Amino acid sequence: MPMLRDPSTKYRLFKPINLPNRQWPSKTLDKPPRWLATDLRDGNQSLVDPMTWHIGLRGKMLKYDGVGFGSEMAILQDASGTWLEIEVSFPSASETDYEFTRRLVDTPDVVPQDVALQVLSPCREDLIKRTVDSVEGTKTAILHIYLATSPCFQQIVLNHSEEDGIALAVACTKYARSITKDNPASKTHWQYEFSPETFSDSNLDFVVQICEAVKAAWEPSESNPVIFNLPATVEMSTPNVYADQIEYFCQKITERNKICVSLHTHNDRGCAVAASELGQMAGANRVEGTLFGNGERTGNVDLVTLALNLYSQGIHPKVDFSDINSVIDIVEESNNIPINPRAPYGGSLVQCAFSGSHQDAIKKGFQARKGLNDEDPWLIPYLPLDPQDIGRTYEAVIRVNSQSGKGGVAWIIQRHLELDLPRGLQIAFSKVVQQRADAVGRELLAKEIQTLFQDTYHLKGAPRFTLVDYRIAPDRSLPFIPEEGRSQNTQNSMRRFEGVVDWDRKEHKITGLGNGALSSLANALHMLGIDLDVANYSEHAIGKNKNVQAATYIECTAAGSKERVWGVGIHEDVVQASLNALLSAASSFMDSRPNTPLPISQ
Repeated sequence: MPMLRDPSTKYRLFKPINLPNRQWPSKTLDKPPRWLATDLRDGNQSLVDPMTWHIGLRGKMLKYDGVGFGSEMAILQDASGTWLEIEVSFPSASETDYEFTRRLVDTPDVVPQDVALQVLSPCREDLIKRTVDSVEGTKTAILHIYLATSPCFQQIVLNHSEEDGIALAVACTKYARSITKDNPASKTHWQYEFSPETFSDSNLDFVVQICEAVKAAWEPSESNPVIFNLPATVEMSTPNVYADQIEYFCQKITERNKICVSLHTHNDRGCAVAASELGQMAGANRVEGTLFGNGERTGNVDLVTLALNLYSQGIHPKVDFSDINSVIDIVEESNNIPINPRAPYGGSLVQCAFSGSHQDAIKKGFQARKGLNDEDPWLIPYLPLDPQDIGRTYEAVIRVNSQSGKGGVAWIIQRHLELDLPRGLQIAFSKVVQQRADAVGRELLAKEIQTLFQDTYHLKGAPRFTLVDYRIAPDRSLPFIPEEGRSQNTQNSMRRFEGVVDWDRKEHKITGLGNGALSSLANALHMLGIDLDVANYSEHAIGKNKNVQAATYIECTAAGSKERVWGVGIHEDVVQASLNALLSAASSFMDSRPNTPLPISQ
């Protein structure tokens, strides 16, 4: 069936709520929320092949090692210190879930002492009892009860009225209280969370009413507040509407100091991150989600994105992604789902640039940053976050294919060979790289580009020209002119090159006269039928202290044509480096004329 011409007959338009004095648009995020990772429960339920439940494998998801959310744990920060919370299972859903939870509790040293295990249950007394039994004995537990509150679910799924819903929620809360915090035999510190499921599609006044009734039944305190989780079970509107709903709830609910308002956003419209950020601005102080957003349908909110969004704004999220690759490894192994290469922050390509203009801007940004410290203000085009802060290297920032330009190629050569190519050489070599990328039909690896540069400019292997021996000295055949009588152009400043070059494995003695080392060698090459003029010359040092070398770059024009060739020379002696560069250009010149006959050996 094709898309409807008039979808309004089938789908209703969401409407903003009446909140004329909304405050959230002028708020900013200036601190991290309480985090709760639901990977082991919500994320696991959404998998085609559920996680392996063996305690040895799935326990790895719970092992706190200071990485990310402690390998699927949320590190929470509030006035009382550091907390960890994670929703581990739906114990009443299956014997497997129940046994997994019990083994977590009963196996020593699997759950760190400062971790609160959260378990989920529907609003049914028998299921609540099963859920409480599964986690009894752990140091801290959060009992999470949910009941749908939207008209859609009340009419179609539950078949009860709003009054029925309130009565059920109160009865289940009182029962839960009797077997948890009011149970003198319990060895667990209990927290309570209530979710009006489908909150974003509910009557807000009814949500406030049912939460007030639950709060009265549980009797929270400031030191142990009740958690009201307000989920976008299905994302149904733009994030600003969700933020309005959160702010409305926070304004209407009483005893706000005894309440923690929690968010649980799904990504059906692709706006879960924005909805969670705006929801915090609207008054929420806790966020539930999964690492990299795995969850039902299009997934839950991505906690990695939320956390690093804060970090990139100068706010430490109180979660550590200094080695994001290790977090990715655990998530991918556990979920058997690869992280999208374009996933924010964690994707393998998100810090990479292929576009020529992007690469050039990034290269210039890094050049401008030379000499600065790691903690100096970060200002690099196209990179909102320093890749090194999350364990990525600069080597992968710029990658080269047929769409790449001179900046990206120059960056790779600079990073791998320490050669700061002049602009003209960047342009010339980028054309060589593009031709190779087009020929192979794929991205070129950094090592391939490095080898291609060395081959193109005869830095390794067997170049067509090599310098066997040479001597450069003042030309003694000219009469001596006293210093006071010399002019700038006097012949006494001329230099004579005498040497031996190897051309295609044949040695040739050559001599030439010029006003310096390069011009004398260029004139000496005339004896071999090679007529090159030096058009551009630049040099810089490579390395430091005793290991310093000179890198020289020479652009030459061929006599009688518009052809230009580049040469590169590297040597401890700057003069020999420049001579090598000229011979490199001569090799390139002869490569462009494959049918040029060799001269008679001298």
